[in-house]
Amino acid sequence: MACALTTGFTLDCRQSNGGIEAVYFTEIANKATLTAASGVITAFTLAATKKFFKYELRKKTGQLEQNIQVNNENGTVFYEQTLTVKLDKLEVNKRNEILLLAKNNLMVIVKDNNGKYWLVGETRGALLSAGKGTTGTAFGDMSGFELTFTGEEPELAKEVDSTLIATLTA
Repeated sequence: MACALTTGFTLDCRQSNGGIEAVYFTEIANKATLTAASGVITAFTLAATKKFFKYELRKKTGQLEQNIQVNNENGTVFYEQTLTVKLDKLEVNKRNEILLLAKNNLMVIVKDNNGKYWLVGETRGALLSAGKGTTGTAFGDMSGFELTFTGEEPELAKEVDSTLIATLTA
């Protein structure tokens, strides 16, 4: 069989954490080369002078979901990637950058709270699909932007080798 299973899994130590620490954005058109093996990106370059831009997030303000979409009748499967982030403070520099994010087809590197990096929108890109800016109502409410990015990919997000991040953001 071409799709034979290869492994099983046992219970592991309880040391995994949810949430996102940071996200990194660039236009998908900036991708020059990408090499992956067994689900891990081992080499990744961008066009000259291009880079990923880092957005740091507060605790509990970011989430990446990957929903498996299957159509049995058509024999198809794809992976819907949904990234939600909150950026605190309504500021003109954030407003202006959100306008640019909305106009682009993006690749996003997501750094989770386990220190792992994941590439969203590798082959087809991710789009800003929803968002809002809010002042909140009460003094303790969020004042800032909530953004949702979505992509549809042929595979789950690949892990990006952490040694590549410094070069991709320089």
